[in-house]
This record gives sequence, C-alpha cells and structure tokens, in this order.
Amino acid sequence: MDSKIRRIVIVVILWITKCVFGQFDPHFLPGRSVIVHLFEWKFKDIAVECEDYLGPNSFGGVQVSPVNEYLISAGRAWWERYQPVSYAIISRSGDEVEFAEMVKRCYNAGIRIYVDVVFNHMAAGDEEIVGTGGSVVYPPDRIYPHVPYGPEDFNDHCIITDYNNVNQVRNCELVHLPDLNQKSENVRRNVIEFLDRLIDHGVAGFRADACKHMWPEDIKYIFGNTKNLSKEFGFADHARPFLYQEVIDLGTEPISKNEYTSNGVITEFLFSAEIGETFRKKKLKELIKWGTDERFLRSDRALVFVENHDNERGHGAGGENILTYKDGKRYLMAVLFTLAHPYGITRIMSSYEFANSDEGPPMNADQEILSPVFNERGLCTNGWICQHRWIGVAGMVQFRNAVAGRGIINWADNGDQQVAFCRGDQGFVAFNGYTMSNLNSTVKVCLPPGIYCDVISGTVTPNGCTGLEVIVNSAGYANIFIPGDSPTGVLAIHWGSAFISEK
Repeated sequence: MDSKIRRIVIVVILWITKCVFGQFDPHFLPGRSVIVHLFEWKFKDIAVECEDYLGPNSFGGVQVSPVNEYLISAGRAWWERYQPVSYAIISRSGDEVEFAEMVKRCYNAGIRIYVDVVFNHMAAGDEEIVGTGGSVVYPPDRIYPHVPYGPEDFNDHCIITDYNNVNQVRNCELVHLPDLNQKSENVRRNVIEFLDRLIDHGVAGFRADACKHMWPEDIKYIFGNTKNLSKEFGFADHARPFLYQEVIDLGTEPISKNEYTSNGVITEFLFSAEIGETFRKKKLKELIKWGTDERFLRSDRALVFVENHDNERGHGAGGENILTYKDGKRYLMAVLFTLAHPYGITRIMSSYEFANSDEGPPMNADQEILSPVFNERGLCTNGWICQHRWIGVAGMVQFRNAVAGRGIINWADNGDQQVAFCRGDQGFVAFNGYTMSNLNSTVKVCLPPGIYCDVISGTVTPNGCTGLEVIVNSAGYANIFIPGDSPTGVLAIHWGSAFISEK
C-alpha cells in the first residue's frame, strides 16, 4: 500500500471513528466538566446563570427540560413536559427565539447545552387536549396533526404490566401514553428533523427519555442519522452529538443497560441507588472500591448522579435509599464525593422545593414560572433549591477539573466514617462522615510543600485563603482538621488552590 492510499485509509478510519464514537463525548471545553440539570428553569434564566455563575465557576454544561410543545396539565405538574403534543419549540421555559438566544449566550460563557428529548410516546388523554403552543390533538384517536402523526405511527394498544416481558416493555404503553413505533419512517423522519433543528441552534447533545421502552437498534438509527454538530458553534468537523440514554437497570430485569452502550452513554441508576444507600446506612470506608463493582458500567459510558428528577420524587429506581436536597448535609456530602471521585460523567441536580411528587416549579397566579431569586450569599430563595450553588459544590467542580485524568492513591480511613484520598499528585480530599466527632489527623496529601486553600470552605485570593488553610510540609504531609459540626464535612485542596507552593 503506497503512502497516499495509506493516508486516505487513515483519514477514513478517523472519520468513521468520530461518527461512531463521537456520541460518547460531552464536548466540554478544555478544563471544564460537570453537567447541571436546571430542572424547569426558563431559558432567559438559564442564559443569565451561564454567564453569572456556571461559566465563571468552570462548569461544563446544562441539561434543560424538554423544550417542545406538550400538554397543559391541571395544576401544571412537572410531568406534563414528558407528554409531547408536537415538536414545535414552545414550552413554559420559552419559545424558539428565546431558546436559540439562551444556547448562544451559554456557548459564549463556555457552557454546552443538552436537551432532554422525548419520543417514546405522545401525550395521553381521554379527549382532545391543547398543548403549550395552542395545538389541538386527539389522543384517543392517535391523531397529532401538528407533527403530523396518525394511528399508523403507533404500536398496537396494550399496557405494560410485566417488566419481565421484553416485547411488552418496548412495544406497549408506559402508563397509558400512546406508544410510538420508532420503526415507522414517518416517526423517524419527524424525530430526526426535530433533533436536527436543535443541533442547528447549537446544542451539544441530548438526554433521551425512556430508552428502555424502545428497541436499541431504533435508537441507533435515529441518533446515527442526525446532522453533525454545528461548526458555527465551534464544534469540530464531523463532531457527533453527545447522547446519554435513560435506561433504568438495577440488575433485576431482563432488559440490560449493556444493550444500549454502543449507542451512547447510559444514565447509571445503580450509582444513584448505591451511593444513597452508602451515605445513609454504611461506613464511608466501604467507598474504597467505589466504581469498580462489575455491576457498574465502565466509567466513560456512565452518566452518574446522586438523584434525578424522577427518583427524588420516589419514581424510577432506588426507592428509600435515594438522597435528595431534603437530606441536607448527608446529601451534600454524597454530591461532593461524586465530584471528587473519578468515576463517570457527572451531572448535578438543581431543582425546586416540592411537597408532593406531582408539584411543578414555583409559579405566579398566571401559572408562569418564577425566576430564581438569590440572597446575599448567592443561594436561591422563592421556592428554588439550586443545589449547584450550595457551599462547596463550585469549589469541588474546580477540584474535579484540576485533577482530571488522575486516579485515586493513598486511600486512608479510620475504619469507620472518616476517609481521605489523593487524586494522583494533583489533589487531596477528606470526608468526615455523618458523625459529630472531629477529624484531626496528619496524612499524606500528595502535593508539594506550601500553603493551600480549602476549596470547600473558601477560595484563593492574592491575599490568602478566604476559608481554611492547609499547610503541607516538606514530606508531603499535612494536618487535616474537619470539625464534627462542619456544614459539609469535607475538605479539598489541589495544585490550583495553592497560595504559596514550591511547585
């Protein structure tokens, strides 16, 4: 084979590799990571948050709630977004113009946008219903003229009653939602056109809802036939949209998440269930082998989270083990551990207060979503929780960025609730678990001698640390002190948090 042909072959192989495997790449900008799910936020508010907080704090991306037209429920429950009426971009968050503006502003702030998309089914109802854009549809007759879909685009009527029956799970109706047939050419064409429109607006990828209820080969076809990402937004030639698929699999059903890994990343619900159980019921020392359990997906195929919008409300998977904002410090510690540990692609939930599992976002008398309001400490008020702004979270995001590519070394624990480890020679983190005892110990922190600022309690300034200082001696050891009444129970330092260092 001469050199010219060899070069052509190499180019073709690289192109195929990008096309096939690009859906595993979140396309974060260099030095950034972590996706925040700004659940039910308005587009205008997301744009401001990208510019004012997420961008400056080196977050990587935002997952937005479904943006296309959906039914209007009584009381405006959160789940109405998961009942599509058409693929027009018009929701409680805003219209297509506002969506496009949000994507551009977030892109300019260094933040990628991922859209939650729903195409397993359409909206359900016993009579005609009206969508958020005014479209009228007829669920009993399976007629959705604004897509358009007709009866021929749906699977035969049947309800899922047996999750051990694979055909039933994938071909029948999830809680009476009319089940689209993704083998229909009309369905494929309309879904791909919708995804392409989002790509044209500059999105970096998608969270695909209810993938367990669709055949893996149909998902492969649909996402394999979208446009490449827009070069206008700085994406590389032939860059493919990032895809993470909702597949709930704790290992007890015949449908496996492993069936979907060739399509893209998977939402690793086992991570959510196990981390909740650990921080609720177990000793933190058991985290020493976290992420190595063979039941877990390999790290680059796993989208990991402490909770998502479903299981924080008791739906989905994990049951009573799931930690939510209502668990306070225990929950925050689990979030910080998720960020500190190298396993998986991390997503943080950022939500609102709710008293029942149907309750929608904060709204005014006209049922319009309220914008978050921030107090003097930068925390959300007026019904919004904004976990991504909780103490230590932004600092740990920056820690994760600083130690990227480094594994865990020098694990230490007291046999119970106090653990610590290094991320290679780039960072160190310690956890004083759910105990009122102080953590007060001299440990190896794997960093050069100097004074480092704890990124959980404060930041580095030209004048020193705004939070705790950690002094590393010439042998790489430091005294680590975390009081039992610490609001987070966590301390973290990394090479970028040095105030004075020999490095």
